[in-house]
Amino acid sequence: MEPAGRLSEGSIGEAELAALALAADPDAPLAPDAVPWLGAPIGLLPEWYMASTSGRSASRARRLLALALAVGLVGGCALGLCVTSGWVQLA
Repeated sequence: MEPAGRLSEGSIGEAELAALALAADPDAPLAPDAVPWLGAPIGLLPEWYMASTSGRSASRARRLLALALAVGLVGGCALGLCVTSGWVQLA
């Protein structure tokens, strides 16, 4: 099996692929026997693209720390301070 982005000998060329892509109907439904390209898992997104969520919740201390950070950033902006570049500056 060829790595993604490489064409093997005897395969169709880039110009022919472009012509096929431009001639294809974007609204056509997939065939019932269609398989994912390069053996990707069946689903809307592959596992490496968006991993499943973890089942644990954040501890009370972690939630309070996140809330304090958010309140500090919003409060700093309300006072006219800017922390976009990493250093606190007057906006």
